[in-house]
Amino acid sequence: MISKTTIDQVYETARLEEVIGDFVQLKKSGSNFKGLSPFSDERTPSFMVSPVKQIWKDFSSGKGGNVVAFLMEHEHFTYPEAIKYLAKKYNIEIEETEQTNEQKEQANERESMFLVSEYASKYFIKTLWETEPGKAIGLTYFKERGFTDETIKKFGLGFNPNEWEAFTKNALENSYQLEFLQKTGLTIVKEQQGGEIKKFDRFKGRVMFPIHSMSGRVLGFGGRILTNDKKAAKYLNSPESDIYHKSKVLYGIYYAKQAIAKEDNCFLVEGYTDVIQMHQRGIENVVSSSGTALTPEQIRLINRLTKNITVLFDGDAAGLRASLRGIDLILEQGMNVKVCSFPEGEDPDSFAKNNAYEDVALYLEENAKDFIQFKTSLLAKEAANDPIKRADTVRDIVNSISKIPDQIQKEIYIQECAKIMQISEEVLYNTLAQIGKKDAADANKKLKQEQKAFQIVKNDKVVEKVDVQYELERKIIELLLLYGNQKQEFEDLVLKENEEGNLILSPEITESKVYEKVYLDLQEDEIELTNDSFRTVYYKLIEGLNENEDFSINTFLAELNQDIVREVSSILMEEERYVLHDWHRKDIYPKDKKNGIAQLVGETILTLRCNLIKNRIAHLQKDTEENRNEEHKEVVEEIMNYLQLNKLLNAKLNRVLS
Repeated sequence: MISKTTIDQVYETARLEEVIGDFVQLKKSGSNFKGLSPFSDERTPSFMVSPVKQIWKDFSSGKGGNVVAFLMEHEHFTYPEAIKYLAKKYNIEIEETEQTNEQKEQANERESMFLVSEYASKYFIKTLWETEPGKAIGLTYFKERGFTDETIKKFGLGFNPNEWEAFTKNALENSYQLEFLQKTGLTIVKEQQGGEIKKFDRFKGRVMFPIHSMSGRVLGFGGRILTNDKKAAKYLNSPESDIYHKSKVLYGIYYAKQAIAKEDNCFLVEGYTDVIQMHQRGIENVVSSSGTALTPEQIRLINRLTKNITVLFDGDAAGLRASLRGIDLILEQGMNVKVCSFPEGEDPDSFAKNNAYEDVALYLEENAKDFIQFKTSLLAKEAANDPIKRADTVRDIVNSISKIPDQIQKEIYIQECAKIMQISEEVLYNTLAQIGKKDAADANKKLKQEQKAFQIVKNDKVVEKVDVQYELERKIIELLLLYGNQKQEFEDLVLKENEEGNLILSPEITESKVYEKVYLDLQEDEIELTNDSFRTVYYKLIEGLNENEDFSINTFLAELNQDIVREVSSILMEEERYVLHDWHRKDIYPKDKKNGIAQLVGETILTLRCNLIKNRIAHLQKDTEENRNEEHKEVVEEIMNYLQLNKLLNAKLNRVLS
């Protein structure tokens, strides 16, 4: 159990924009930051972060909350894990008792898999540094690769003994369940004839590379065998599991994310040692697809941090040709691509190992070519004087250009391609149009199929009506959150009789804080909020505003349930939505709420009164209709009074009653 003092310290210290900036590339937008949503595949930024309010809102998915809510949504942390992550990031000491065997058993399945993976990582590290086989075999291998002790420790490199069940046996002795050892792929379980269970380590006799999430959690492992066993794979990865999806993970992203955002560029390599060696040499903005084909999910992971990717290729021609396929995927995501190949016989690992930082950085700068220049020169060499191959090359290049979403970029690349290939732009535009026409036809065909399926399964869903009461209660919470402590001059309406004996609303000017005005008005009318979440927030807000002159939204949110935090954050960030549209650049200037707070508060309370009166009238009318044989003189009189009051209130709101 984490103490409240520690939790409060974490909330006070953690900066939302810094934490989210580790996962998303944020750009200043007025007093806020904005970026691409990490929860959806979008091209236009709709993810907003407010440093002042310390909350975020993703308008594309509807998610929102405080710093803890972001980690829980993005990294699937539990609440205590999110607090521990922030404490570690900001060097805050946190006291937590060691988990008992019973607590380990009670942990949910996904979390149990994380616990097992974390334990495995520590076991492999300890085996590398503290056992004779680890030092003689594993450590010697890493040293031969040129890795320093500091680098080996930083990347959590380890070693698993060349024994059938060394790790499995150790984990079971420490109360970790076989079920989760098997589900993470660390242990292979086979049932023998007669029902006997045989279990053994997947990574027997291998040096180990832990694979981390963007937040640093161990998701899986890569293991390299050091013997000449021809039957065993040289590299072996963890199998797919609930926590490890290799198509959505990039090796080294945890160590590279800040450098990628800072340099506004990401170097993409092929293997684990490429990443580690480049990092050790001082080039830290580098990640690897772990030897698998690049996927859209991996590209989107980089896209959160930068729009620029430089793909680093080995010197062999076969590898270059195969890797070109991944470039089209990068272009489809609207990213800028450069390509750099190393001299023949070299790869990023060997080149970084054998050259100084200045030489490596200079080489990358001077040899990184725009993808169209690189692809054109590479394919042109292969085509040589063969007209048919040359024509295929042109189509291949134009096909890549067709993947680019931006029309201006397309045109520039067509012009560049025409110069290099010595072919008219008109021919290239025609080819581009043909490809576009085919893509449109395919998309249209797919749409028709979807429409056909839609017609078969009719959607008779009725459009939901707006819940006026809900929206008004939501508005009251918004006003208290945004302006609760502000002093304003309010126009109170007092019901009086004029000289003719008619009821009128007489205005009286009073000065008070917004929360006092709201609370007293609702108390006077005996109005209770009907939504459970809003009612909880309302009373906590009134209490907090009344007791603390320096009321802090961040501290207030820390005390709320995370489900309520999401709703509150959504309310707070709703006013930021128009910022995304950049209206000022279009000479459209939305009205600033701050210039009419008193009016907004007054109108909201009046509208709430009108709605309650309307509901009361409807209820009374229903009663009279159900009991027609009874006298309803008093009820009719009550309805008439309510109608008159409703008319007065709506007149004040400048509304015409229908």
